[in-house]
Amino acid sequence: MKAPNVKFGYWLERAGMSRGELARRVKSKAVKWGQPHISTDTTRVRFWLQGETPRQPIPDILAGVFSDHFGYRVTTYDLGFGDGSSAEAALVYHSSLAATVEAVADLGRADVDRRKFLSTAPFAAAAGVGPSRDWLLSTLDQEPDPDSGARLRLEDVTAVKNMFSTFQRMDIFQGGGSGRLVLADYMNQHVYPLLRRAHSEDVRRALCEAASEQTYLLGWMAYDNGEHSVAQRYLIQSLRLAGESQNPALGAHVLAGMADQATLLGNPAEGRRLAQAGRQGLLKTNSSACLADLWCLEARALALLGDTTAAAHAVVQSERAYERALPGSEPNWAEFIDPAYLHGEHANTFRDLGDAGAAEEHARRSIQHATKQKRARRGAMSQAALAVSHLQRRDLDAAYAAGLRTLKLTGQVKSSRAVEAVQDLQRRMSPFGTHRLVADFNERARSLAAA
Repeated sequence: MKAPNVKFGYWLERAGMSRGELARRVKSKAVKWGQPHISTDTTRVRFWLQGETPRQPIPDILAGVFSDHFGYRVTTYDLGFGDGSSAEAALVYHSSLAATVEAVADLGRADVDRRKFLSTAPFAAAAGVGPSRDWLLSTLDQEPDPDSGARLRLEDVTAVKNMFSTFQRMDIFQGGGSGRLVLADYMNQHVYPLLRRAHSEDVRRALCEAASEQTYLLGWMAYDNGEHSVAQRYLIQSLRLAGESQNPALGAHVLAGMADQATLLGNPAEGRRLAQAGRQGLLKTNSSACLADLWCLEARALALLGDTTAAAHAVVQSERAYERALPGSEPNWAEFIDPAYLHGEHANTFRDLGDAGAAEEHARRSIQHATKQKRARRGAMSQAALAVSHLQRRDLDAAYAAGLRTLKLTGQVKSSRAVEAVQDLQRRMSPFGTHRLVADFNERARSLAAA
């Protein structure tokens, strides 16, 4: 005999709902989520109280009903129905905004609680195909609405925008592992609940835009910290929120992040396709910095695919696009797209093409800008690219010197990408065997990893 679901009973009693009222709300919520076939009644509610677990998506719908009632997120876990389908739901580009809000809120709660099911969820290699297609079709079909501009009159929207700048600078200067869970908790407590409220159209779009920016940043910080399955899910939900805000440049920016991740994880063909989808999405708007980033990331993918001519062309297109960017005219989320970043990524492109001269030139230009800005993470990654360019010329002494600078800067940030750049440098030094410089570098790298 099943044990009664005490947790579910607690929330039902606390809400002051009758079984019939809960059943009616479940049906109404199911319709809003695009699931009109779902039907329930008081008998089913009684079975749930007695310990029966309903099939998906009913647990998620129940969580949505209670969340709406209380004004904060109540999850399937809270209701005694386990972790629900949070990991899978966050991989879906939902047609319903309500379902999107529940998916990203569940993801945020699980992230903060460090739920095991989320940490062990795999990165889904082809998961970006559907979301990028759906976003692109929606974006290209949208007609500009002169009255739809986000006037940002709502104090909460302005506050979210301001917090974005704070957390973005934390990521840029301290690495994605610094402050990400604080940001996730802030989103769960203050931002996602706002999306459940009724607003005028312009305020709703403004909220979706602000939430998309912050959700993207959560994904990017998780990506930089090596938590790729979590990052992927945040990025997909950020893309959906960007679509709801009708800001195609923001959506293209999210696709750039997805492209970067796909290429890093060994799927450059997917990375290239996502970058191209982002460029298509910019056809009805203008963001020179975002376009420069998308060309830059396409070049990275093309280099790994071995297409030297196309990769070099993409680098040129990236540089031309950035020349059109006007300081102060780009959105806050594009702040990191600057010479330090672009030259650093171009250095990696030419590194992968085996062009040591071009890689060194771009790495040095990136380092110069990063040093002025005191950006340790970007400096570390560009110093690593410089070291590799020296190794490609068989200059171990110069590579070792750049490698030491890489280690020093990596120790200043919480970034798995910077650590991975060190590990890549170790692998590339291995052909030099037991040389004393290699042995010393490996010993210092081990100390960094331990720390």
